[in-house]
Amino acid sequence: MSRLAAPGLALLLAAAAAFAAPAPAAADRPVDLELVLAIDSSASVDDAEFVLQTRGMARAFRDPDAIEAILSGPYRAIAVAVVEWASADFQVVDIPWTAIDSRAAALRVADRLDAMPRAIHTGATSISGALAFAAGMFADNGFRGVRQAIDLSCDGRNNQGVEVGPVRDAVVRRGVTINGLTILNEHPTLDIYFRRRIVGGDGAFVEAARDYSDFADAFLRKLVREARNIPIVEAPAPGRAHKAAAAAWAPWMAARRSRGERQSPTRWTGIPPSSPASASRAIRGVAYTTSSTPSIRSAAPE
Repeated sequence: MSRLAAPGLALLLAAAAAFAAPAPAAADRPVDLELVLAIDSSASVDDAEFVLQTRGMARAFRDPDAIEAILSGPYRAIAVAVVEWASADFQVVDIPWTAIDSRAAALRVADRLDAMPRAIHTGATSISGALAFAAGMFADNGFRGVRQAIDLSCDGRNNQGVEVGPVRDAVVRRGVTINGLTILNEHPTLDIYFRRRIVGGDGAFVEAARDYSDFADAFLRKLVREARNIPIVEAPAPGRAHKAAAAAWAPWMAARRSRGERQSPTRWTGIPPSSPASASRAIRGVAYTTSSTPSIRSAAPE
């Protein structure tokens, strides 16, 4: 695979670290979360699959559970930006930083996602380039978040640009959490690759979609979890995992059925807290992983 020369690595690492250099401006608006949504727009994603991503995201921002989660923090607001990415030098900001502090604001973002044209139509899969670009977006964005996170959707491994490990570590050291939404249609073990080599930071997790048709459900689960900042928990013995997960999901599924909405938590990656009361509060739209992710890990070969 092609690689950038050493100066390219230095530039990417500098970009990943630069966002933390300026002190927050006094006028920066406090929010519960600053979230960069980074959408895979590489050559492996056809136009129909790109639309499934953007329409799935739009559906999530219209969902009552997601809106409730977004407004559940102390500031009752988050800030989001949407980016397309592909090769190391292919990134485009589709939706600049926008506050979501009401149902109406969430619906406006959903409308923008529905109408969003594709800006990048080809290119490799440079996860390192996407992370460096997304990390730089936190600088002087007008917001001061309690948390900062990058949510990277992807259907392949890092195959162009610099090694992803040093860039990921630089981003995480600055206090930014990297979460992943993997689409498994071409690489069935991509979620494992992401857990081992891509995600990192406080509460980092991977949500998996079996294919692009499953993206909307996976993104909804991920958005609710990110907005609520629900911690990762350990799974019980393997023989009990699916039964416990299904029981904990039951209140959420019943509530959505009562509203005539779709409900399909499609991939069990763990279970929520064992307390029925806490499960019914925390489980709405959330999939859990089986173990936490270290804040910083050493780089590994791609």
